[in-house]
Amino acid sequence: MNQPRELNATLVNELKSLLGDRATVARGIRDQHGKDESYFPYAAPDAVVFPQTTEEVRDIVNICRRHQVPMIPYGVGTSLEGHILAVNGGVCLDLSQMNQVLAVHEADLDAVVQAGVTRKQLNEHIRHTGLFFPIDPGADATIGGMTATRASGTNAVRYGTMRENVISLTVVLADGRIIKTARRAKKSAAGYDLTRLFVGSEGTLGVITEITVKLYAVQEAMSAAVCAFDSVEGCTRTVIQTIQAGIPIARCEIVDATAIDCINKYSKTGYRVAPTLFFEFHGTRAGVVEQAEAVQEIAKENGGMDFQWATKAEDRTKLWEARHNAYFACLQLRPGSRGISTDVCVPISRLAECVSETMKDVADYLCPVPLLGHVGDGNFHLVFLVDPNEPKELELAKSFNKRLVQRALAMEGTCTGEHGIGLGKQGWLREELGEAVDVMRDIKRLFDPDNLMNPGKVVPL
Repeated sequence: MNQPRELNATLVNELKSLLGDRATVARGIRDQHGKDESYFPYAAPDAVVFPQTTEEVRDIVNICRRHQVPMIPYGVGTSLEGHILAVNGGVCLDLSQMNQVLAVHEADLDAVVQAGVTRKQLNEHIRHTGLFFPIDPGADATIGGMTATRASGTNAVRYGTMRENVISLTVVLADGRIIKTARRAKKSAAGYDLTRLFVGSEGTLGVITEITVKLYAVQEAMSAAVCAFDSVEGCTRTVIQTIQAGIPIARCEIVDATAIDCINKYSKTGYRVAPTLFFEFHGTRAGVVEQAEAVQEIAKENGGMDFQWATKAEDRTKLWEARHNAYFACLQLRPGSRGISTDVCVPISRLAECVSETMKDVADYLCPVPLLGHVGDGNFHLVFLVDPNEPKELELAKSFNKRLVQRALAMEGTCTGEHGIGLGKQGWLREELGEAVDVMRDIKRLFDPDNLMNPGKVVPL
């Protein structure tokens, strides 16, 4: 962890004058905001502030700009690529107190929220409307953080990612200007699409303070199922054939035998220890039955051994909680280890090939490597369990990930389906997009010429 340092006393006094006790340099709070779920060394900010309005964020930005101090937006710290680490020190803007649902437009199927609202909080707030917000990355992340990292998750195969579900943003720029990127109309051809520019910008272009998101009607029927297979290849073939057949599954997740064993032990479940697909179907009662029967037939042809159904809400919740806890379950394979999660995504037609080649590579690794992921959209993860006191293990995991990323790029895929670039994937961004990275750097310089907005991430200057 980086060592504490003294900020300019005038800057600290200005922040405290603005926010009172909501500005602090206390070591414990700083340390809490200097770590996430990634494997990178902790890096604490020099101060933490807790704004409650867009105008307070603007005032904080103006103070920091005058003193040339970096600013790092912070949600709940669940990122996996070091997005919130204060690698250059500075002031952490914890947006958790900006947690108001500002408006719900039921007739228009959208809602306006402050950046600190979490996805579970939003869904609880709108439960009575018969609507829901579908993006579900597993962790109860903030909507602002999910927007900044272009998150997706288990429902993306049907409902898309944050990219498809953000209508408009309010953003505080590095020069203190407050901009709104769009209105609430479902479509617009008015100028450059600034909304999409900030979705996935990881706090490097400005601080997102308000988000207008799409909502969806809760379907008449929902049913989930777990199906074990005799091979990982059977899982991936089933997914490919299901997607190509146009069956509108809502969720489609893979866990290999190693991961399902971890899930059983961690969540006290009793799934067959074998490569497994988790499905969910949404629609009318007749439609859900039709979808499920079609997928079941495809699965049988590919070595699917049984379907365990969950139609009651509490059973579906238990099933998906087990899947969401898979990362923490896998950490128990090597207590005390830190997890390094890969994040490649490939076109669905190349999924089976990519997974098959990767599993052959896994067989020679020094310890078990669980596989899990959102295979409905071609995205899967490996979890490397690294002893933090053994640098050679980290280098071995990085070498493996290098081969995996190169494999995915050769198949016209991406180095990151959902986790983002942060600190860890900057080299791969260049290999994936070439000169487009130079354009990104130009955009960064335009919006943040002093390099104060989450410096060191995505495209460092």
